[in-house]
Amino acid sequence: EVQLQASGGGLVQAAGSLRLSCVASGLSFDEYAIGWFRQAPGKEREGVSCIRSDNGNTYHVDSVKGRFTISSDDAKNTVYLQMNSLEPEDTAVYYCNALLVGSYTIYWGQGTKVTVSS
Repeated sequence: EVQLQASGGGLVQAAGSLRLSCVASGLSFDEYAIGWFRQAPGKEREGVSCIRSDNGNTYHVDSVKGRFTISSDDAKNTVYLQMNSLEPEDTAVYYCNALLVGSYTIYWGQGTKVTVSS
C-alpha cells in the first residue's frame, strides 16, 4: 500500500522559512515523480514543485522560483520542500503526491497547513 505522509506546516511570519517533508512508503522512489501542490482558501489546487529521483529533474512554478527548493533523500524515501522568503500569498494547505512515471497512476498524501502572517 502506497502511503504519503506530509508534515512541517505551521504558522510563520512573512519573510520566514519552513521546510515541508513528504515521507513515502510502499513505492520505489526512482519510479515516481514526487510533487507538492497547494490549495488556498477559495482557490483551486495548484502545482508548486516536482522532482524525479531517477534523473534529478525538478520543476517549480514561477511564483515560487528563487524562494522554494525541492529535494529528495532517496535513502529515507523523503522529499523536502524548503520554503524561504514566505509571503502571505503562500498560505495554503500543501499536499504531496506521487505520480508513477509514464502512467496516470497517482497517489495523494494528506495536507499540511502553512499560514504566513503579514
